[in-house]
Amino acid sequence: MRVTTWTEYSLIIALHLAKRGRGAPDPIAARELAEIERLPSDYVEQILLRLRRAGLVESVRGARGGYYLARDPVGITVHDVMAASEHQTFEINCVNHPVDAERCSPGTACSIRPVWHALQRRVDELLSGITLADLLTDQPAVPELVSIAPSES
Repeated sequence: MRVTTWTEYSLIIALHLAKRGRGAPDPIAARELAEIERLPSDYVEQILLRLRRAGLVESVRGARGGYYLARDPVGITVHDVMAASEHQTFEINCVNHPVDAERCSPGTACSIRPVWHALQRRVDELLSGITLADLLTDQPAVPELVSIAPSES
Protein backbone atom coordinates (compact mmCIF):
# COMPACT_ATOMS: atom_id res chain seq x y z
CA MET A 1 0.00 0.00 0.00
CA ARG A 2 1.21 3.46 -0.88
CA VAL A 3 -0.46 6.67 0.26
CA THR A 4 -0.05 9.05 -2.64
CA THR A 5 0.01 12.83 -2.84
CA TRP A 6 -3.46 12.61 -4.42
CA THR A 7 -4.79 10.84 -1.33
CA GLU A 8 -3.12 13.26 1.06
CA TYR A 9 -4.37 16.32 -0.83
CA SER A 10 -7.85 14.81 -1.17
CA LEU A 11 -8.14 14.35 2.59
CA ILE A 12 -6.86 17.89 3.24
CA ILE A 13 -9.47 19.27 0.81
CA ALA A 14 -12.29 17.14 2.24
CA LEU A 15 -11.38 18.18 5.79
CA HIS A 16 -11.29 21.83 4.79
CA LEU A 17 -14.79 21.52 3.34
CA ALA A 18 -15.93 19.57 6.42
CA LYS A 19 -14.76 22.40 8.69
CA ARG A 20 -16.83 24.84 6.64
CA GLY A 21 -19.89 22.64 7.12
CA ARG A 22 -22.21 20.74 4.85
CA GLY A 23 -23.91 22.97 2.30
CA ALA A 24 -21.93 25.98 3.54
CA PRO A 25 -23.71 29.22 2.63
CA ASP A 26 -20.62 30.45 0.79
CA PRO A 27 -19.08 27.77 -1.39
CA ILE A 28 -15.34 28.06 -1.76
CA ALA A 29 -13.62 28.40 -5.13
CA ALA A 30 -10.99 25.81 -5.98
CA ARG A 31 -8.33 28.48 -6.37
CA GLU A 32 -9.10 29.99 -2.96
CA LEU A 33 -9.07 26.57 -1.32
CA ALA A 34 -5.69 25.86 -2.95
CA GLU A 35 -4.27 29.15 -1.62
CA ILE A 36 -5.56 28.61 1.92
CA GLU A 37 -4.27 25.03 2.10
CA ARG A 38 -1.09 25.83 0.13
CA LEU A 39 -1.76 23.16 -2.47
CA PRO A 40 -1.20 23.31 -6.25
CA SER A 41 -4.39 24.70 -7.77
CA ASP A 42 -4.36 22.28 -10.72
CA TYR A 43 -4.35 19.35 -8.28
CA VAL A 44 -7.15 20.89 -6.24
CA GLU A 45 -9.37 21.37 -9.28
CA GLN A 46 -8.85 17.80 -10.46
CA ILE A 47 -9.42 16.37 -6.98
CA LEU A 48 -12.60 18.41 -6.51
CA LEU A 49 -13.85 17.07 -9.84
CA ARG A 50 -13.27 13.49 -8.67
CA LEU A 51 -14.89 14.18 -5.30
CA ARG A 52 -17.88 15.74 -7.08
CA ARG A 53 -18.23 12.76 -9.41
CA ALA A 54 -18.27 10.51 -6.34
CA GLY A 55 -21.04 12.61 -4.77
CA LEU A 56 -18.89 13.80 -1.86
CA VAL A 57 -18.91 17.46 -2.83
CA GLU A 58 -21.25 19.65 -4.80
CA SER A 59 -20.47 22.67 -6.91
CA VAL A 60 -22.14 25.96 -7.64
CA ARG A 61 -21.42 27.78 -10.89
CA GLY A 62 -21.00 31.48 -11.32
CA ALA A 63 -19.10 34.41 -9.85
CA ARG A 64 -19.96 33.37 -6.30
CA GLY A 65 -19.65 29.68 -7.09
CA GLY A 66 -17.41 27.05 -5.67
CA TYR A 67 -17.54 23.80 -3.76
CA TYR A 68 -19.07 22.52 -0.55
CA LEU A 69 -19.49 19.16 1.14
CA ALA A 70 -22.46 17.22 -0.23
CA ARG A 71 -23.08 15.20 2.94
CA ASP A 72 -22.58 15.57 6.64
CA PRO A 73 -18.94 14.83 7.68
CA VAL A 74 -20.19 11.95 9.84
CA GLY A 75 -21.40 10.25 6.64
CA ILE A 76 -18.13 10.50 4.71
CA THR A 77 -15.30 8.11 5.51
CA VAL A 78 -11.60 8.24 4.76
CA HIS A 79 -12.29 5.22 2.54
CA ASP A 80 -14.86 7.25 0.56
CA VAL A 81 -12.37 10.06 -0.06
CA MET A 82 -9.53 7.72 -1.01
CA ALA A 83 -11.72 5.65 -3.33
CA ALA A 84 -13.01 8.82 -5.00
CA SER A 85 -9.58 10.31 -5.55
CA GLU A 86 -7.56 7.20 -6.37
CA HIS A 87 -10.39 4.86 -7.54
CA GLN A 88 -9.04 2.34 -5.04
CA THR A 89 -7.60 2.26 -1.55
CA PHE A 90 -5.17 -0.59 -1.87
CA GLU A 91 -3.51 -1.74 -5.04
CA ILE A 92 -2.78 -5.44 -5.29
CA ASN A 93 0.22 -5.37 -7.57
CA CYS A 94 -0.06 -8.93 -8.88
CA VAL A 95 -3.65 -8.22 -9.95
CA ASN A 96 -3.12 -4.77 -11.49
CA HIS A 97 0.42 -5.28 -12.81
CA PRO A 98 1.08 -9.00 -13.20
CA VAL A 99 4.73 -9.95 -13.53
CA ASP A 100 3.92 -13.27 -15.16
CA ALA A 101 0.60 -13.66 -16.98
CA GLU A 102 0.44 -17.39 -16.28
CA ARG A 103 1.45 -17.26 -12.61
CA CYS A 104 -0.62 -14.15 -11.84
CA SER A 105 -3.86 -15.07 -13.61
CA PRO A 106 -6.92 -15.12 -11.33
CA GLY A 107 -7.54 -18.82 -11.92
CA THR A 108 -4.04 -19.88 -10.93
CA ALA A 109 -3.42 -21.15 -7.41
CA CYS A 110 -1.25 -18.68 -5.55
CA SER A 111 -0.42 -18.77 -1.86
CA ILE A 112 0.51 -15.07 -1.73
CA ARG A 113 -2.57 -13.48 -3.33
CA PRO A 114 -4.91 -14.35 -0.41
CA VAL A 115 -2.58 -12.46 1.94
CA TRP A 116 -2.87 -9.30 -0.17
CA HIS A 117 -6.66 -9.66 -0.39
CA ALA A 118 -6.91 -10.11 3.41
CA LEU A 119 -4.72 -7.06 3.91
CA GLN A 120 -6.89 -5.08 1.48
CA ARG A 121 -10.02 -6.03 3.46
CA ARG A 122 -8.40 -4.95 6.73
CA VAL A 123 -7.22 -1.64 5.27
CA ASP A 124 -10.65 -0.96 3.77
CA GLU A 125 -12.31 -1.89 7.08
CA LEU A 126 -10.08 0.51 8.99
CA LEU A 127 -10.56 3.37 6.50
CA SER A 128 -14.33 2.80 6.41
CA GLY A 129 -14.48 3.16 10.17
CA ILE A 130 -13.00 6.67 10.27
CA THR A 131 -15.19 9.59 9.20
CA LEU A 132 -14.33 13.19 8.41
CA ALA A 133 -16.22 14.08 11.59
CA ASP A 134 -13.81 11.85 13.53
CA LEU A 135 -10.85 13.67 12.02
CA LEU A 136 -12.35 17.02 13.03
CA THR A 137 -12.16 16.01 16.70
CA ASP A 138 -9.23 16.71 18.95
CA GLN A 139 -6.04 15.13 17.68
CA PRO A 140 -5.51 12.85 20.74
CA ALA A 141 -8.80 11.06 19.96
CA VAL A 142 -7.76 10.03 16.44
CA PRO A 143 -5.15 7.37 17.41
CA GLU A 144 -7.88 5.53 19.32
CA LEU A 145 -9.83 5.20 16.07
CA VAL A 146 -6.99 3.51 14.24
CA SER A 147 -6.14 1.05 16.99
CA ILE A 148 -8.94 -1.31 16.12
CA ALA A 149 -8.61 -4.95 17.09
CA PRO A 150 -8.05 -7.49 14.33
CA SER A 151 -11.26 -8.96 13.02
CA GLU A 152 -12.15 -12.61 13.52
CA SER A 153 -11.90 -13.83 9.92
